[in-house]
Amino acid sequence: MQIAQLISLINDLKSQPKENEWIEFKHNFHSLEEIGERISALSNAARIHNQTFGYLVFGIENETHQVLGTDLKAKSYKKGNEELEHWLVSRLNPRIDFTIYEFDYEEGKHISLFIIPAAKNRPVLFLHQAYIRVGSITRKLVDFEEKERKIWQNTDYQLEDDIAKSKLSSSEVIALLSTETYFELLKIPYPSNQAGVIEKFLSEQLIIKENASYSITKLGAILFAKNLNDFDSLSRKAVRVIVYKGKGKTETEREQIFTKGYCVGFESMMDWINGQLPANEIISRALRINQRAYPEVSIRELTANCIIHQNFEEKGFPMIEIYSDRVAISNPGQPLIVPERFIDEYISRNEKMADLMRRANLCEEKGSGMDKVIFNNEQYHLPPINILVDEFRTTVTIYAYQKLSEMSRKDKISACYQHCCLRYMQNEKMTNQSLRERFEVEEKNYPMVSRIIKETINADFIKYEAPDNISKKYSRYIPFWG
Repeated sequence: MQIAQLISLINDLKSQPKENEWIEFKHNFHSLEEIGERISALSNAARIHNQTFGYLVFGIENETHQVLGTDLKAKSYKKGNEELEHWLVSRLNPRIDFTIYEFDYEEGKHISLFIIPAAKNRPVLFLHQAYIRVGSITRKLVDFEEKERKIWQNTDYQLEDDIAKSKLSSSEVIALLSTETYFELLKIPYPSNQAGVIEKFLSEQLIIKENASYSITKLGAILFAKNLNDFDSLSRKAVRVIVYKGKGKTETEREQIFTKGYCVGFESMMDWINGQLPANEIISRALRINQRAYPEVSIRELTANCIIHQNFEEKGFPMIEIYSDRVAISNPGQPLIVPERFIDEYISRNEKMADLMRRANLCEEKGSGMDKVIFNNEQYHLPPINILVDEFRTTVTIYAYQKLSEMSRKDKISACYQHCCLRYMQNEKMTNQSLRERFEVEEKNYPMVSRIIKETINADFIKYEAPDNISKKYSRYIPFWG
C-alpha cells in the first residue's frame, strides 16, 4: 500500500463510532504476548463479523481515536535476534499471513499497523490458545461457545438434510439398505411388517417421505447401504485400506475397499484391518504370547473417528494406511477443534451420524474415544500419536514401539503433553514419577525425565499446578488449558 492509501485506511478506521471487535487502537506497545493475543482475537472476530480483515493499530488513543503516534517500530523490533513478525508467526496456529505497515500519519506521529486476515475454517490460536474480542475486551474463545461455533466451517451442512437417492417405493428402500443391521445393532426387535421398518427409518431421518414416494438421505445411505456404489454421490466415500511393504508407499502389498455402509461393514472391516497388523512375540512367565503391535481398541477408535469427523463436502475418502512402523488413519477435511484439544473437547461435524454409531456401540461415548487411544498407547509404551492437519485432510498416526532414546525431542514433548492431558482427564496430575512409568525409566534416571518436563513447559504445552512450589522434586503438572 502507498502512504496515501494507508492514511486513508486509518481515517476510515478512526471514523468508527468506537473501537469494535475487529478493530483495536493502542497508543503504545506493552508486550509481545499481548500482540499475539490480539492477532488471534481480531482474526477470529473478523471471521464472526464477516470482515475480510481485522486491524491492530499502534499510535491511536482508543477512547478519543486521536492520533498520538507510537514508539513501536514493529517491522524492525526484535525479540533477541528474532524479528517480531517471525516470532509472532511461529507461535500462531494456523500461521496466518498478517501484514505490518510502518508509516508517519503526519510529522512526528508514527503508526504501526497490523492488517490481519479473518480466520478461515478454524480459530486462530496464539501459544495454543484461541482468543476473541468481546466488545473492546480480549477474552479466551473457549469461554464463548457460540462465538467459537460461528468460526467453524460447514457447520450448516447435515447429512440427514441431503438426498442420496429419491423417488423410491418402500420395497426399493429396503432392497438398497440393510435394515436388518439397524435393528440388530440397536437391539430392537425387527418389525413384523414393512410399514414398521419404514416408520422407524423415517423417525431416524435415514429416509424421508416425499408425496407418494421415499428418498434415502445421505445419512441413511452412508450408514446402512448394502453397497455404496448404488449411490453415485457416496461411492467415493467408501473406506480404503492399503497395506504397504516397508516404511514407504513404493510397494503395495494389498488393498481393500469397503463398499458397505459404515454401520453395515464396520465390524468386518475392523477384523480385516486387525488381521493386517503386525504382532510381537512376548515372553511372560515362560509363555510365548503373540500381541498386536498396536492396541486394537486404539485402531478401532481412530478409525471410527476418521469416519465420523470427515467433511463430506470435501473430495476424498477415509483411508487407513498400514506401514511396517506405523498406521496412518486419515479423513477429508480439517477438524473443528485444534489437535491439541482432541483429548478434552468433542465437536462432531456429523453429529447425527456420530450419535447413531455410538448407539450401535461401534465407537465410544461422546468425548471419551481419544482418552482411550492415548491410555492404551501408554499401556503399550508406544510413541505419542501424531496429528497432522493440512489444507484438505486430517491424519492421525500411531507408531510402533520405540525406546525413549530412539524418540525425537518433538516426540518426547508430545508424549509428555499427552500423558499430562490423560492424567488431568482422570482427575490426577502428572508427576516426574508418572512420566517415568510412562517411559519405562528407572527412578535413578529421574533427571532425564525432568529435562523432558522442562522442555514441555518451555514449549507452553504444560504448566506447574502450583507455580510457587519450591520443591520441584514433588511438583505436579497440568496441561496449558487446565
